Amino acid sequence: MDRALLITWYNLAATGRAAYLSWLHGTYMAKLGKRPGVMWAAHYEVQKYDIPARVRHTTDPAVGIGNDYVLILGAASSHDFSKPLEAFTKAGAAAEDADLTADDRKMLALRSGERVNIMTEEARIDGPEIKTRANGTAPAPCIQLGSFNGNDQTAEDELLTWYARWRMPALGKLPGCVALRKMVSVTGWARHGVMYEFTSFDARNEGMKQMGPLYPDMTAWTERFIPHLTHAPGSPHLGVRLWPPVRS
Repeated sequence: MDRALLITWYNLAATGRAAYLSWLHGTYMAKLGKRPGVMWAAHYEVQKYDIPARVRHTTDPAVGIGNDYVLILGAASSHDFSKPLEAFTKAGAAAEDADLTADDRKMLALRSGERVNIMTEEARIDGPEIKTRANGTAPAPCIQLGSFNGNDQTAEDELLTWYARWRMPALGKLPGCVALRKMVSVTGWARHGVMYEFTSFDARNEGMKQMGPLYPDMTAWTERFIPHLTHAPGSPHLGVRLWPPVRS
């Protein structure tokens, strides 16, 4: 099972974007998918929407502010994403990227505001649409990806209960939901991650509208609890899959 994710958020300037995406989807994603231990690679374009006012974001200047795209790799273990030991020696500082061509390096340099987390799965639940995605393949055509920290120990404890006793069971019944996985961080700024999968962007929007009316008590809890978390810039992100291409 794909229990570990390497997630990269980043921005792209308009200049060079078309060439970058052609390179990424035409050659580089396939190269990433062939790296030892990688089970799949997926690329999403972030959709802009009105994030609820109750969601708070970090202002730490050390945290990358990338919000245009999300690139995700899946593996069985976070250890599959470990760097070669040579990458930490002066002589072999670039050993981990030894397979990069000059064109690869040129295109990767177009990214800005890059932020990376390696996360491992804490819990997973299947939604009503799980049959639309086979195990060990790229996530669904639409994802909602949150990355955040609890502000104190009470928030951390409440976060565990919120997902285990309500959010995950609710999403397991929500129309349009493929799956939900709750993750914890191995490396990177965010301590927690959660990835919702939906059959489409529209299915996500329609499904989430039902949460409040169906669970009014839980909605009240959410309104009180969410401000005790600090999200990464732009989180939670709504992404529509660009690669692998979504079949109609």
